[in-house]
Amino acid sequence: MSELKEQLHQLCVKYVQQRMEAAQHAINEAQQASNDDTKSSAGDKYETGREMAQQETNRNLTQLNEANKLMVALNQLSTSGHSTTADAGSVVITNNGNFYLSISAGSLMLNNVGYFAISPASPIGAKMRGCKAGDSFSMNGKEYEVKEVL
Repeated sequence: MSELKEQLHQLCVKYVQQRMEAAQHAINEAQQASNDDTKSSAGDKYETGREMAQQETNRNLTQLNEANKLMVALNQLSTSGHSTTADAGSVVITNNGNFYLSISAGSLMLNNVGYFAISPASPIGAKMRGCKAGDSFSMNGKEYEVKEVL
């Protein structure tokens, strides 16, 4: 089963890398827009355009920083071994979906099976932590029965 964990882990890494690339691309575009604006403008218009480009750069730097934090969290997960108790790095199979306790990356498809990559700190992740096969919990009026922990 560590192959399943490894594949899900790689999908999460790909998700984070795409976020990092998108943020870096947006930073580069904002920087280019700022440089172009300085060449063709003067006065207040120049300052306004430059400030807008700086705000865009700052927003994207924040996104890049968040993506870096996600990558650090992913790098701390173990994809080998088998656990009987749900915790960070576990795959949890329930009657209401399959979950990978890792980072909040949303829905993942692997071999035509859907998984939700969720953070162990998320509300549902917190309810899953410590669960074993046969345990159950309730979330938003929905009952979840843990069928298997990998």
